[in-house]
Amino acid sequence: MDSRDLERRTIAKVSARLVPFLITCYFVAYLDRVNVGFAALTMNTDLGLSASAFGFGAGIFFLAYFVFEVPSNLFLERVGARKWIARIMFTWGVVSGATAFITGEKSFFLVRVLLGIAEAGFFPGIIFYLTLWFPAVYRARIIGYFMAAIPLSTVIGAPVSGLLLGLDGVVGLRGWQWLFVIEAVPALILSVVVFFYLTDRPADATWLEPDERAWLVARQQQEQTKRETVRRYSVAEALLNPKVLALSLVYFGAVATNYGLSFFLPQIVKAFGVSNFQAGLVTALPYVVGAISIVWWGRHSDRTLERRFHLAFPLCVASAGIAASTALDDPTMKMVALSIAGFGIFGCLPVFWTFPTAFLCGAAAAGGIALINSIGNLAGFAGPYAVGRIKDWTGSYTGGLLSLAAAGFTAAAIVLALEHDRSLERVPDTGGEQPAQTL
Repeated sequence: MDSRDLERRTIAKVSARLVPFLITCYFVAYLDRVNVGFAALTMNTDLGLSASAFGFGAGIFFLAYFVFEVPSNLFLERVGARKWIARIMFTWGVVSGATAFITGEKSFFLVRVLLGIAEAGFFPGIIFYLTLWFPAVYRARIIGYFMAAIPLSTVIGAPVSGLLLGLDGVVGLRGWQWLFVIEAVPALILSVVVFFYLTDRPADATWLEPDERAWLVARQQQEQTKRETVRRYSVAEALLNPKVLALSLVYFGAVATNYGLSFFLPQIVKAFGVSNFQAGLVTALPYVVGAISIVWWGRHSDRTLERRFHLAFPLCVASAGIAASTALDDPTMKMVALSIAGFGIFGCLPVFWTFPTAFLCGAAAAGGIALINSIGNLAGFAGPYAVGRIKDWTGSYTGGLLSLAAAGFTAAAIVLALEHDRSLERVPDTGGEQPAQTL
């Protein structure tokens, strides 16, 4: 059989089995991470939380996430994704549901720390897991499909969360309490499914035909050998590598534009004078654009195997859109600017993860990816806290949003200064830059 036909058949089968399921898992994970932004529409008043306290509590999740990220991912590389991802999903489901029973600032901060500990390792674990199953020329689009769960969690979750807030008073619980309880259930169910459904490595994939399994194992080994010929990194070398640290700063800027906006966007929209349900619908608009860009832009980058422009450009678009929104008072024009920002906020993400996976593999990849994600996600603390703090100081979101735009522009500048060796993403048996287009 022609090798291209074998490649197409194998990648199509692996994609069909893993990608939709992992999208579902990340959808649930991300919703449980950011649904606090919708709960805040009524929770903050009920508990007496200031904008600063809410921003601190929303962001402190990422401090715990930072501490436990690298060890969690190294443990996943050792014991396998099936067991470790199942454990992560179960514990975060329990903690996310427990958020319904907080009583004030201290309990809010505590449960957010516990949620960060529980979820640490999930996202970088899945990114590492995808590198085991997909050759480099497919990674931007596959990661784009996977990360489409981020905007989709808001496109679908925002209206649903708005409706759940309407359960206020049912069996004595507030609407925001119902939101946390109901949205935690899918994680608990999926934790069991993960344990029985995922396969740790291609060599164990009995659901592939023998020739498909042999091709995928050989192809992945070929790519690993090529990287190790250039440089084989130990875990310690990967963690201290200047390029890894630079990518961590880039990801910090990308994450700042995302979380700094997402945690406060429902409140910005609510100030337009709409109902909770309408706020959910309007909040979803930038994420509709983001869901399109995260898939299309990743596919475009794979087709051209061009990475630097495909990362720097959306970072600039995100920053420009956020900055422009601060100068617009009309709600419609403000949402147009934020929707343009949505293209950049999400379009940069799948392309970004092609950078570390182009030169790291094995345990070094697990550690390096986790370090980049953990440092980058510190912006998940700094962004919301800065926006909330500046809002309390000035009575406006303008200063906080401009700080997010500055972080995005800085990230783009670092990208343009980075070297990226595209040759590490090419292999002879697919004809260089023209992989079999199956997706």
